[in-house]
Amino acid sequence: MTPQTLKRDDAPCAGTAVDPVTLTVIEKGLQHVCTEMDLVHEKTSFSPIISEGYDRANGIYHRQDGRMIAQGELGLPIFLGQLAVTTNTVIQSRNDLADGDIVVMNDPYLGGSHLMDVRMVRPFFYKGRLWAYLSNVGHWRDTGGSVPGGFATKSTEIHQEGLRIPPIKLVKAGRIEDDVLQLILNNIRVPNDSLGDVKAQIAALGAGAKRLTSLLDRYGEEVVDKAISELEVRSERLMRSHIETIPDGTWRAAAEVDSDGIVNAPLTIHVNVEVAGSDIRVDFQGSSEPCAGPLNTVWATTLSAVYIALKHVFPDVPMNAGCFRPITVEKPRGTFLYAEYPRPTAGSAAEVSQRIIEAILLALAPAIPDKIFAPPAGTSGNLCLGGVDPETGETYVMYYFSGGGYGGWYDGDGISNGCATIGISKSQPVEVLEQRYPIIFDHYSLRDGSGGAGKFRGGLGVAYRMKLLRGTAAASFMMDHGRQGPPGTLGGQPGSPNEIVVSRGGTAEIPEHLSKGEGYVLRPGDWIDVKTPGGGGYGDPSDRDPGLAEDDGKRGHL
Repeated sequence: MTPQTLKRDDAPCAGTAVDPVTLTVIEKGLQHVCTEMDLVHEKTSFSPIISEGYDRANGIYHRQDGRMIAQGELGLPIFLGQLAVTTNTVIQSRNDLADGDIVVMNDPYLGGSHLMDVRMVRPFFYKGRLWAYLSNVGHWRDTGGSVPGGFATKSTEIHQEGLRIPPIKLVKAGRIEDDVLQLILNNIRVPNDSLGDVKAQIAALGAGAKRLTSLLDRYGEEVVDKAISELEVRSERLMRSHIETIPDGTWRAAAEVDSDGIVNAPLTIHVNVEVAGSDIRVDFQGSSEPCAGPLNTVWATTLSAVYIALKHVFPDVPMNAGCFRPITVEKPRGTFLYAEYPRPTAGSAAEVSQRIIEAILLALAPAIPDKIFAPPAGTSGNLCLGGVDPETGETYVMYYFSGGGYGGWYDGDGISNGCATIGISKSQPVEVLEQRYPIIFDHYSLRDGSGGAGKFRGGLGVAYRMKLLRGTAAASFMMDHGRQGPPGTLGGQPGSPNEIVVSRGGTAEIPEHLSKGEGYVLRPGDWIDVKTPGGGGYGDPSDRDPGLAEDDGKRGHL
């Protein structure tokens, strides 16, 4: 097929507005397209991190500028801003795309996060005309680099973290470009499983194209275009009405990252949230400078983190481009929150993004105490293990993340063992991991006493021990909140900090950087013990209901 010129005719649709019933049906229909993409992606992936942990997202993006039209309800929120930037990058850099083409990329500086989050973008044509873009992302267990799984805590440049892929065609006119595919797979420790994940992402985009075609066949291009415009207007209007409930002024707070993995000192995030009527402006003036290690954070991730924080505060606003129009985020150039080549970025999406959310929640707490919850665990608990299983002779890479406590809120205690604030993912079942890898979990439980005290207590973290059964394996981990636990809000106490102990040859040690480390070679019987943070408390502990306090004691939650 000869590449077609991508015409992006985006003049506002004239005519009568879409009736409310049709508008609602189209809104749900667009979400259903994305959700079905999520399910195809999940059910056909080989990697447990996608099939069991749901570390992926799929969405529909506008043909003009890549702004979000809809994203699947099952997709990770951290990708909501990132995929829009990714799609815009493809629009700006590739004008040679035709129906049936798919672009693959993972370059962090072009709308990404860390190299393991691999994106695909497919131009969607309807009746011969470019109508939208279908985009998705999946966390691949490995993309090469110095450590299995990609979470290299000692990396000082992006090239040490793995294969960096610019926007290139993986699929042309419906056929996989084998040369491109082989180049990618030859730089991955587990190419066979990764091939399955590649095809799962492609299949998800295909399912989206099929369902979106059906939607347009039913309602017509003009009506669906009008509905998308109207949905953006309504989302913006609702977000503005919520922002107007925040008192005008500038609200400030700070949060700290344990270290960058190289220099054993905290990195500080300073946030200023300026509210004026129905507009919010966020800046990070005074935050730490770019760091030596992999905790530098790219613009797309910083932007997404701000959006997620405000969506946590106002969860009822539908997710599309209109939701974000009242929010202005100043690019934090000159800080570690605006990574530029060749700064390493392995920890940006999973860890630093959550510190950004924490800082915004702390800033807004005095302004809207009846809409805020105290900071949660704030770490994804990234743990990677790689080696060769002597029983099968096969190379493996295991990537695992764990839950933690959510902060107490104005009307109740925090959730225990909740997912990270940037996702709706779940921990992979230990039984699945034990079946696939040469490990066993000696124990796995809620971490008693880890929630911060308050009028409403923080939720509990988890405690587990993973032991290697056979062979040798290289372990690395990138977590956070090891220096201090998630802070309390409005008089609440902090949750317990993250704790890691590594035992090798019968000798237990605490990592130098507390929550980050690599280069640990494990042998049979060696283990890693992890205790994730509990959430911060909300309000003065002396105001806690005596009955709830008594129940805490009985249950061991104190």
